[in-house]
Amino acid sequence: MFPSGIELVVIVLIVLLLFGAKKIPELARGLGQGISEFRKASTDIRKEIEKGAQDVEKDSTTTKEKDEVVK
Repeated sequence: MFPSGIELVVIVLIVLLLFGAKKIPELARGLGQGISEFRKASTDIRKEIEKGAQDVEKDSTTTKEKDEVVK
């Protein structure tokens, strides 16, 4: 599934030929920033989902308490 040592060397050489040595750090930097933004967005989404679940749980608890007072 993963490339072996020789295959990796060939891939690196092809990338060097296609993009040149000056472009590779820029590409790596852009890739790193993209991964960082993706992680931040996924963390924000997870927090929003957890907050929504807590709000629903809080609302259902409040509704149950109101129902018990009415009875």
